[in-house]
Amino acid sequence: MKKIMSVMVAAMMVAVGFTGCQKNNSKKSGSDKIKLEMYYYKQENQEGLKTIIKAFEKDNPNISIDLLIIPNDADSAMSARAAQGELPALLQMQSYSRVKEYAERGYLVDLSNEECMKNVLPSALPAVTYEDKQYAMPMDFAGIGIIYNKDLFAKYNLEAPKTYRDLEKVCRVLKQNNIVPFAGLLKENWSVGHFITMIHTALLDEKNISVEKFIQDMNAGKTSYGVVDTAKLFSILDFYRANMNSNAAEMDGGNQQQSFARGEAAMMVQGLWAYVDALKLNANLNAGFVPFPVYNDASKNKMYADVDSTFAVSAQASKEEQRAAIKFLEFLASEKGSELWVSEYKLTNSFAGGDFSSLGEPYADLMKSVAEKGSNPWAFSQYPSDVFEDSCKNGAQQYMMQKREANSVISNIDSQWAASTNK
Repeated sequence: MKKIMSVMVAAMMVAVGFTGCQKNNSKKSGSDKIKLEMYYYKQENQEGLKTIIKAFEKDNPNISIDLLIIPNDADSAMSARAAQGELPALLQMQSYSRVKEYAERGYLVDLSNEECMKNVLPSALPAVTYEDKQYAMPMDFAGIGIIYNKDLFAKYNLEAPKTYRDLEKVCRVLKQNNIVPFAGLLKENWSVGHFITMIHTALLDEKNISVEKFIQDMNAGKTSYGVVDTAKLFSILDFYRANMNSNAAEMDGGNQQQSFARGEAAMMVQGLWAYVDALKLNANLNAGFVPFPVYNDASKNKMYADVDSTFAVSAQASKEEQRAAIKFLEFLASEKGSELWVSEYKLTNSFAGGDFSSLGEPYADLMKSVAEKGSNPWAFSQYPSDVFEDSCKNGAQQYMMQKREANSVISNIDSQWAASTNK
């Protein structure tokens, strides 16, 4: 889901956008065919999206869609496009803050009364709402937790951990049998960015602080990221690092999936997008999915789950392009589009009545856990974008690499958050 792109590649993408995708090229010369550009960041799912687009184009022969693939970290590329009034007509965006920021700047079309929104689950609407209007259509509901190898667990008579104490035991037994507990991923910063915010969000609960209250107080400068038990926060990061591959600092997302898929590591802390990729490496992979247990009270350990991606329509596109883009959203929200999203994109969706049984047991585990215990929202999606992209991701990675102290990570998050909300 979330890969890093270098500044150089992001700059090249901007150049491509400016030279090859100008608004005056939205129609083919001498034709009534409307040509849309779609920006999206989920590069791990691109083949499935291409299949969905082909199906849409077959049903709508007067519309074509060109893809611009930029990972979620390349917000500078889209900001540059927006400043030139050249945002793509269709935008795949992360939920909450990214949608709010773009809506606040007038970049997005209000979709509140569009047909495509009528089947969206009410619980998914906050992720795309700004000033009581919906500026994007929520798509996949995703979770981040522990994906574990059920066959390895059975071989060593282990049960999926329900408490932190259980997890410590699992790791101890695995290491005694020369199995790496957690497949590493420290070369890229996005995964440990998710990890630190997942643990931080869970720790808010023992302070009786809701995510909404925490975000409000941070925005108002009334609290600190260190409001939680930071000793516990960073001790869990230490535990996670101590139970990774010895070369975790050299491992990217592909290396993590390979380590897990071939049984070298028994677990990986990831979203289910990584399970889909691991299945491509090992079709016989037998996996389960559980919350990362922060507490020794099992009832308090919940999935870190929320609306992940959304689709929005650019207010900078022409009215004709906007209508065509909304047609694509209507297609995604239709029965046919919804089924294709699950079968080809391999993710859940945020529409009522979805059937996700074909996605495999880990997805069933996600939905069962959320149904039984609820979930912790993806708080990082509600942070100012630059705080998560810079201070959280980089801070967590630097801490895990032992290049930054814990108190420095906290103070940097606080200072950048203050700077972001005082712009």
